[in-house]
Amino acid sequence: MSDKPVIVTDEASGKTLELPVVRGTEGEPTLSIKSLPKELGYFTYDPGFTATASCSSAITFIDGGKGILRYRGYPIEQLAEKSTFLEVAYLLLNGELPDQGEFDDFRRDITYHTMVHEKLNTFMTGFHYDAHPMAMMAGVVGSLAAFYHDRLDMSDPAQRMLAAKRMIAKMPTIAAACYRHHMGWPTAYPRNSLNYTERFLDMMFSVPAEEYKVSPVAAKAFDLLFILHADHEQNASTSTVRLVGSTGANPYASVAAGISALWGPAHGGANEAVLNMLEQIGDVSRVGEFIDRAKDRDDPFRLMGFGHRVYKNYDPRANIIRQAAHDVLAELGRKDPLMDLAMELEKIALEDDYFVEKKLYPNVDFYSGIIYKALGIPKSMFTVMFAIARTVGWVSHWLEHHNNPTPIGRPRQVYTGPVERDYTDISSRG
Repeated sequence: MSDKPVIVTDEASGKTLELPVVRGTEGEPTLSIKSLPKELGYFTYDPGFTATASCSSAITFIDGGKGILRYRGYPIEQLAEKSTFLEVAYLLLNGELPDQGEFDDFRRDITYHTMVHEKLNTFMTGFHYDAHPMAMMAGVVGSLAAFYHDRLDMSDPAQRMLAAKRMIAKMPTIAAACYRHHMGWPTAYPRNSLNYTERFLDMMFSVPAEEYKVSPVAAKAFDLLFILHADHEQNASTSTVRLVGSTGANPYASVAAGISALWGPAHGGANEAVLNMLEQIGDVSRVGEFIDRAKDRDDPFRLMGFGHRVYKNYDPRANIIRQAAHDVLAELGRKDPLMDLAMELEKIALEDDYFVEKKLYPNVDFYSGIIYKALGIPKSMFTVMFAIARTVGWVSHWLEHHNNPTPIGRPRQVYTGPVERDYTDISSRG
């Protein structure tokens, strides 16, 4: 499809400029503004980059208005129903679903790299016993570059892919080690006879005192959650990874920066905030009271897990994870009052004119915390679970950037500080 350029006229100078229209395979048309500063002397102002495309990408497509999420063209609903997390990881990294031989090779490569250097366990002991797991994750992942410095030639595609596979393989091992350090438990090593999520659960919960059997219900639930969280286009943490990667930084430094961005309560910490909110409400009988409080602009209370910066429709992942929450609780034979509370909160919010008009639909974080809680994951580890899954998206975007490099990221600003002034000696100030 050929688009005519958009003509911009600067009435002050009388100059005009043609801005080319850039189109992807799907999504809104985008104006290329690269020539704007040079030709007209203007930059654009876009706080939060909500109307700015910082790169082109072939990995994930989102249509927030229609509630669409696709990985490499495949609807998230199909992948959640039919695929596995490791197959989705291959898809995001390579662009196509693997045949059996390709998948077997990929699974073998991931399994081979699950171990971490024993010195990392020593490094872990330096953290205080009650350090937040995300702080530990950021530190440990960043330190990986010190252990694999001999394979950090980022101009070599084979070394880039090796680093990406290492990150996917080692992230569950590191996450489990952070949890066990917090608990005061001895290190658990990966059992490579298990699959990806089974191996992670074994490293999390096995103890020397007794045999641990991985629950198939838990393993299946984690596989689904990891698929749903694997990538989400240019979110804050992924954009951070790409920005750091644009400097030529190694993948471990880039992903460590992504972990730090994910830690924020407005991003990856939202599912923990949802559970805290449900515990604050406490009982189904109080839902109406808190709905009213959420609508009161003068009340600091906010409904967590509703609305999304991109989706102005029902988050497609929320439908899938909602059913998964029911299935997990049913298969485990548990009755969770927080689930009943969440269902009532969702029902009222979806029928209330205030939330409907503002398109505040439940998002993926609304139910994921309930599943993690049912599976024995403490709240402090919720964002760590997110990081394990999102590592696949981070390294996929990091690879994509290096395969099609763009200039180093350098946003501009609107300066609002003092104009030029002269320095005065300290004796004459005041």
